[in-house]
Amino acid sequence: MPNKLISIILPVYNEEANIPLIYSALKSTLEPRYEYEFIFINDGSTDKCDDELEKLVKVDPLVKVIEFSRNFGKEMATTAGIHTAQGDACIIIDADLQHPVAVIPEFLQRWEQGAEVVIGVRTECCSESKLRKFCSYLFYKLMNLISDTPLVPKATDFRLLDRVVINEFNRLTERNRMTRGLIAWLGFKRDSVYFKANKRLQKNNNYSLLKLFKLAMSTFVANSLFPLKLAGYLGIIITFFAGCLGLFVFITQYLYNPGTYNFSGPAQLAIINLFLIGIVLICLGLIALYVGSIHSEVTNRPLYVVRKKVNF
Repeated sequence: MPNKLISIILPVYNEEANIPLIYSALKSTLEPRYEYEFIFINDGSTDKCDDELEKLVKVDPLVKVIEFSRNFGKEMATTAGIHTAQGDACIIIDADLQHPVAVIPEFLQRWEQGAEVVIGVRTECCSESKLRKFCSYLFYKLMNLISDTPLVPKATDFRLLDRVVINEFNRLTERNRMTRGLIAWLGFKRDSVYFKANKRLQKNNNYSLLKLFKLAMSTFVANSLFPLKLAGYLGIIITFFAGCLGLFVFITQYLYNPGTYNFSGPAQLAIINLFLIGIVLICLGLIALYVGSIHSEVTNRPLYVVRKKVNF
Protein backbone atom coordinates (compact mmCIF):
# COMPACT_ATOMS: atom_id res chain seq x y z
CA MET A 1 0.00 0.00 0.00
CA PRO A 2 1.52 3.37 -1.02
CA ASN A 3 2.23 6.00 1.59
CA LYS A 4 -0.36 8.72 2.06
CA LEU A 5 0.37 12.00 0.30
CA ILE A 6 0.40 15.23 2.35
CA SER A 7 0.19 18.58 0.56
CA ILE A 8 2.06 21.39 2.35
CA ILE A 9 0.54 24.74 1.34
CA LEU A 10 2.69 27.85 1.85
CA PRO A 11 1.36 31.28 0.79
CA VAL A 12 4.30 33.68 0.40
CA TYR A 13 4.46 37.43 -0.04
CA ASN A 14 7.87 39.12 0.09
CA GLU A 15 9.36 36.18 2.00
CA GLU A 16 12.59 35.99 0.01
CA ALA A 17 14.79 35.32 3.05
CA ASN A 18 12.36 32.89 4.68
CA ILE A 19 11.70 30.52 1.77
CA PRO A 20 14.92 28.46 2.08
CA LEU A 21 14.56 28.47 5.89
CA ILE A 22 10.99 27.14 5.96
CA TYR A 23 11.81 24.59 3.26
CA SER A 24 14.83 23.28 5.21
CA ALA A 25 12.81 23.18 8.44
CA LEU A 26 10.04 21.18 6.77
CA LYS A 27 12.42 18.72 5.12
CA SER A 28 14.19 18.03 8.40
CA THR A 29 10.98 17.63 10.43
CA LEU A 30 8.47 15.80 8.24
CA GLU A 31 8.07 12.09 8.89
CA PRO A 32 9.35 9.76 6.15
CA ARG A 33 6.32 7.47 6.40
CA TYR A 34 4.35 9.95 4.31
CA GLU A 35 4.90 11.33 0.85
CA TYR A 36 4.80 15.09 0.40
CA GLU A 37 4.26 17.84 -2.12
CA PHE A 38 5.18 21.43 -1.35
CA ILE A 39 2.88 24.03 -2.90
CA PHE A 40 4.23 27.59 -2.73
CA ILE A 41 1.83 30.34 -3.78
CA ASN A 42 3.69 33.52 -4.69
CA ASP A 43 1.10 36.22 -4.02
CA GLY A 44 2.53 38.93 -6.26
CA SER A 45 5.76 39.40 -4.29
CA THR A 46 7.90 42.43 -5.19
CA ASP A 47 11.18 41.00 -3.89
CA LYS A 48 13.13 38.01 -5.24
CA CYS A 49 10.74 35.31 -4.06
CA ASP A 50 10.43 33.99 -7.60
CA ASP A 51 14.20 33.42 -7.80
CA GLU A 52 14.24 31.51 -4.50
CA LEU A 53 11.30 29.38 -5.55
CA GLU A 54 12.94 28.64 -8.91
CA LYS A 55 16.00 27.35 -7.07
CA LEU A 56 13.84 24.96 -5.03
CA VAL A 57 12.03 23.70 -8.12
CA LYS A 58 15.35 22.82 -9.75
CA VAL A 59 16.59 20.75 -6.79
CA ASP A 60 13.33 19.18 -5.61
CA PRO A 61 10.65 17.84 -8.00
CA LEU A 62 8.20 17.75 -5.07
CA VAL A 63 8.14 21.57 -4.98
CA LYS A 64 5.30 23.17 -6.94
CA VAL A 65 4.85 26.90 -7.43
CA ILE A 66 1.78 28.97 -8.23
CA GLU A 67 2.63 32.56 -9.13
CA PHE A 68 -0.10 35.21 -9.11
CA SER A 69 -0.07 38.06 -11.62
CA ARG A 70 -0.42 40.51 -8.71
CA ASN A 71 -1.11 40.56 -5.00
CA PHE A 72 -4.58 39.07 -4.42
CA GLY A 73 -4.19 38.59 -0.65
CA LYS A 74 -3.44 35.68 1.63
CA GLU A 75 -6.99 34.29 1.57
CA MET A 76 -6.89 33.89 -2.20
CA ALA A 77 -3.38 32.43 -2.07
CA THR A 78 -4.49 29.88 0.51
CA THR A 79 -7.56 29.06 -1.59
CA ALA A 80 -5.40 28.49 -4.68
CA GLY A 81 -3.21 26.11 -2.70
CA ILE A 82 -6.20 24.11 -1.47
CA HIS A 83 -7.65 23.99 -4.99
CA THR A 84 -4.48 22.45 -6.39
CA ALA A 85 -3.60 20.12 -3.49
CA GLN A 86 -3.51 16.48 -4.56
CA GLY A 87 -2.83 14.94 -1.15
CA ASP A 88 -4.93 12.78 1.13
CA ALA A 89 -4.66 15.77 3.46
CA CYS A 90 -3.18 19.25 3.28
CA ILE A 91 -1.42 21.38 5.87
CA ILE A 92 -1.56 25.19 5.58
CA ILE A 93 1.41 26.96 7.15
CA ASP A 94 2.89 30.46 7.02
CA ALA A 95 6.34 30.87 5.50
CA ASP A 96 7.66 33.25 8.17
CA LEU A 97 8.26 30.38 10.64
CA GLN A 98 5.85 31.81 13.20
CA HIS A 99 4.00 28.52 12.91
CA PRO A 100 6.33 25.93 14.48
CA VAL A 101 7.11 23.14 12.05
CA ALA A 102 7.84 20.85 14.99
CA VAL A 103 4.13 20.37 15.77
CA ILE A 104 3.25 19.03 12.30
CA PRO A 105 3.72 15.39 13.45
CA GLU A 106 1.09 16.07 16.12
CA PHE A 107 -1.27 17.36 13.42
CA LEU A 108 -0.78 14.14 11.47
CA GLN A 109 -1.27 12.04 14.58
CA ARG A 110 -4.63 13.70 15.32
CA TRP A 111 -5.58 13.16 11.68
CA GLU A 112 -4.72 9.47 11.86
CA GLN A 113 -6.88 9.25 14.99
CA GLY A 114 -9.93 10.39 13.03
CA ALA A 115 -9.92 14.20 13.03
CA GLU A 116 -10.84 15.66 9.65
CA VAL A 117 -9.89 19.22 10.56
CA VAL A 118 -6.97 19.86 12.92
CA ILE A 119 -6.77 23.52 14.00
CA GLY A 120 -3.59 25.18 15.20
CA VAL A 121 -4.49 27.37 18.20
CA ARG A 122 -1.98 29.97 19.31
CA THR A 123 -1.46 30.15 23.07
CA GLU A 124 1.14 32.89 22.98
CA CYS A 125 2.78 35.11 20.39
CA CYS A 126 6.20 36.68 20.87
CA SER A 127 5.83 39.49 18.32
CA GLU A 128 2.16 40.49 18.57
CA SER A 129 1.41 43.94 19.94
CA LYS A 130 -1.12 44.58 22.70
CA LEU A 131 -3.34 46.41 20.19
CA ARG A 132 -3.44 43.38 17.88
CA LYS A 133 -4.15 41.07 20.80
CA PHE A 134 -7.05 43.29 21.90
CA CYS A 135 -8.42 43.54 18.34
CA SER A 136 -8.19 39.75 17.96
CA TYR A 137 -9.97 39.22 21.28
CA LEU A 138 -12.71 41.70 20.32
CA PHE A 139 -13.14 40.14 16.86
CA TYR A 140 -13.70 36.63 18.18
CA LYS A 141 -16.05 37.87 20.92
CA LEU A 142 -18.21 39.78 18.41
CA MET A 143 -18.02 37.03 15.80
CA ASN A 144 -19.15 34.30 18.17
CA LEU A 145 -21.88 36.59 19.49
CA ILE A 146 -23.54 37.32 16.15
CA SER A 147 -22.50 34.44 13.89
CA ASP A 148 -24.25 31.15 13.31
CA THR A 149 -20.79 29.57 12.86
CA PRO A 150 -18.64 29.89 16.00
CA LEU A 151 -14.89 30.32 15.57
CA VAL A 152 -12.23 28.96 17.92
CA PRO A 153 -10.57 31.93 19.71
CA LYS A 154 -6.89 32.38 18.78
CA ALA A 155 -7.28 29.86 15.97
CA THR A 156 -4.83 30.37 13.12
CA ASP A 157 -4.61 29.41 9.46
CA PHE A 158 -2.09 26.77 10.55
CA ARG A 159 -4.30 23.71 10.14
CA LEU A 160 -4.74 20.32 8.53
CA LEU A 161 -7.64 19.41 6.25
CA ASP A 162 -8.63 15.90 5.27
CA ARG A 163 -9.30 15.10 1.60
CA VAL A 164 -13.07 15.10 2.15
CA VAL A 165 -12.86 18.60 3.64
CA ILE A 166 -10.69 19.79 0.75
CA ASN A 167 -13.25 18.53 -1.76
CA GLU A 168 -16.11 20.29 0.01
CA PHE A 169 -14.10 23.49 0.47
CA ASN A 170 -13.47 23.58 -3.27
CA ARG A 171 -17.23 23.78 -3.83
CA LEU A 172 -17.50 27.12 -2.00
CA THR A 173 -17.65 30.11 -4.33
CA GLU A 174 -17.41 33.24 -2.13
CA ARG A 175 -15.12 35.98 -3.39
CA ASN A 176 -14.85 37.92 -0.12
CA ARG A 177 -13.71 35.08 2.10
CA MET A 178 -12.00 34.19 5.32
CA THR A 179 -10.66 30.67 4.96
CA ARG A 180 -10.94 29.68 8.59
CA GLY A 181 -14.55 30.91 8.68
CA LEU A 182 -15.47 28.78 5.66
CA ILE A 183 -13.76 25.74 7.16
CA ALA A 184 -15.67 26.31 10.41
CA TRP A 185 -18.93 26.48 8.42
CA LEU A 186 -18.19 23.13 6.77
CA GLY A 187 -18.11 21.37 10.13
CA PHE A 188 -16.59 17.85 10.16
CA LYS A 189 -14.73 16.21 13.03
CA ARG A 190 -12.37 18.76 14.53
CA ASP A 191 -9.44 18.67 16.91
CA SER A 192 -6.96 21.30 18.06
CA VAL A 193 -3.22 21.50 18.52
CA TYR A 194 -1.97 24.26 20.81
CA PHE A 195 1.35 25.96 20.12
CA LYS A 196 3.42 28.97 21.08
CA ALA A 197 4.07 31.13 18.04
CA ASN A 198 7.68 31.83 17.16
CA LYS A 199 9.02 35.31 16.64
CA ARG A 200 8.40 36.65 13.15
CA LEU A 201 11.66 36.49 11.20
CA GLN A 202 10.89 39.52 9.05
CA LYS A 203 10.14 42.79 10.81
CA ASN A 204 7.61 43.95 8.25
CA ASN A 205 4.10 42.65 8.87
CA ASN A 206 2.34 41.87 5.61
CA TYR A 207 -1.07 42.17 7.27
CA SER A 208 -1.62 45.74 8.35
CA LEU A 209 -4.36 46.75 10.76
CA LEU A 210 -6.33 48.14 7.80
CA LYS A 211 -6.17 44.79 5.99
CA LEU A 212 -7.16 42.99 9.17
CA PHE A 213 -10.12 45.36 9.60
CA LYS A 214 -11.27 44.74 6.01
CA LEU A 215 -10.93 41.00 6.55
CA ALA A 216 -12.96 41.23 9.76
CA MET A 217 -15.72 43.18 8.00
CA SER A 218 -15.83 40.63 5.17
CA THR A 219 -16.08 37.85 7.73
CA PHE A 220 -18.93 39.53 9.59
CA VAL A 221 -20.86 40.01 6.35
CA ALA A 222 -20.15 36.50 5.04
CA ASN A 223 -20.98 34.62 8.23
CA SER A 224 -23.75 36.65 9.83
CA LEU A 225 -26.81 38.60 8.71
CA PHE A 226 -26.91 40.47 12.02
CA PRO A 227 -25.27 43.68 10.65
CA LEU A 228 -27.89 43.70 7.90
CA LYS A 229 -30.73 43.31 10.39
CA LEU A 230 -29.29 45.82 12.86
CA ALA A 231 -31.40 48.71 11.49
CA GLY A 232 -34.56 46.68 12.10
CA TYR A 233 -33.55 45.87 15.69
CA LEU A 234 -32.77 49.54 16.37
CA GLY A 235 -36.09 50.52 14.81
CA ILE A 236 -38.01 48.20 17.16
CA ILE A 237 -36.22 49.62 20.21
CA ILE A 238 -36.66 53.26 19.13
CA THR A 239 -40.33 52.76 18.18
CA PHE A 240 -41.09 51.08 21.51
CA PHE A 241 -39.30 53.80 23.49
CA ALA A 242 -40.87 56.66 21.49
CA GLY A 243 -44.32 55.02 21.63
CA CYS A 244 -44.22 54.66 25.42
CA LEU A 245 -42.95 58.22 25.81
CA GLY A 246 -45.59 59.58 23.41
CA LEU A 247 -48.35 57.72 25.25
CA PHE A 248 -47.11 59.13 28.56
CA VAL A 249 -47.09 62.68 27.14
CA PHE A 250 -50.58 62.30 25.65
CA ILE A 251 -52.09 61.01 28.89
CA THR A 252 -50.44 63.56 31.21
CA GLN A 253 -50.88 66.48 28.85
CA TYR A 254 -54.45 65.96 27.69
CA LEU A 255 -56.29 63.25 29.63
CA TYR A 256 -55.12 62.83 33.21
CA ASN A 257 -54.17 65.83 35.35
CA PRO A 258 -53.57 68.21 32.44
CA GLY A 259 -50.81 70.70 33.18
CA THR A 260 -48.98 68.48 35.67
CA TYR A 261 -46.18 68.07 33.16
CA ASN A 262 -45.54 70.82 30.68
CA PHE A 263 -44.30 69.37 27.38
CA SER A 264 -43.67 72.08 24.82
CA GLY A 265 -44.76 71.80 21.21
CA PRO A 266 -41.20 71.17 19.91
CA ALA A 267 -40.74 68.42 22.51
CA GLN A 268 -43.93 66.68 21.37
CA LEU A 269 -42.85 67.09 17.74
CA ALA A 270 -39.46 65.53 18.56
CA ILE A 271 -41.18 62.49 20.08
CA ILE A 272 -43.37 62.10 16.98
CA ASN A 273 -40.27 62.36 14.75
CA LEU A 274 -38.48 59.77 16.89
CA PHE A 275 -41.44 57.42 16.54
CA LEU A 276 -41.51 57.86 12.77
CA ILE A 277 -37.74 57.27 12.54
CA GLY A 278 -38.30 54.00 14.37
CA ILE A 279 -40.96 53.00 11.85
CA VAL A 280 -38.58 53.80 8.97
CA LEU A 281 -35.83 51.68 10.56
CA ILE A 282 -38.26 48.78 11.03
CA CYS A 283 -39.09 49.02 7.33
CA LEU A 284 -35.38 48.94 6.54
CA GLY A 285 -35.10 45.84 8.72
CA LEU A 286 -37.86 44.15 6.73
CA ILE A 287 -36.06 45.02 3.49
CA ALA A 288 -32.88 43.61 5.06
CA LEU A 289 -34.60 40.25 5.48
CA TYR A 290 -35.17 40.11 1.73
CA VAL A 291 -31.62 41.32 1.01
CA GLY A 292 -30.34 38.64 3.39
CA SER A 293 -32.26 36.01 1.48
CA ILE A 294 -30.72 37.29 -1.77
CA HIS A 295 -27.27 37.22 -0.14
CA SER A 296 -27.71 33.59 0.87
CA GLU A 297 -28.75 32.64 -2.67
CA VAL A 298 -25.95 34.58 -4.38
CA THR A 299 -23.33 33.11 -2.02
CA ASN A 300 -24.23 29.77 -3.59
CA ARG A 301 -22.92 27.56 -0.80
CA PRO A 302 -23.88 23.89 -1.05
CA LEU A 303 -27.17 23.03 0.63
CA TYR A 304 -25.49 20.34 2.71
CA VAL A 305 -22.11 18.70 3.22
CA VAL A 306 -21.63 14.92 3.13
CA ARG A 307 -18.74 13.39 5.06
CA LYS A 308 -19.03 9.94 3.46
CA LYS A 309 -21.47 7.52 1.84
CA VAL A 310 -21.80 3.85 2.77
CA ASN A 311 -23.14 1.19 0.40
CA PHE A 312 -24.57 3.85 -1.86
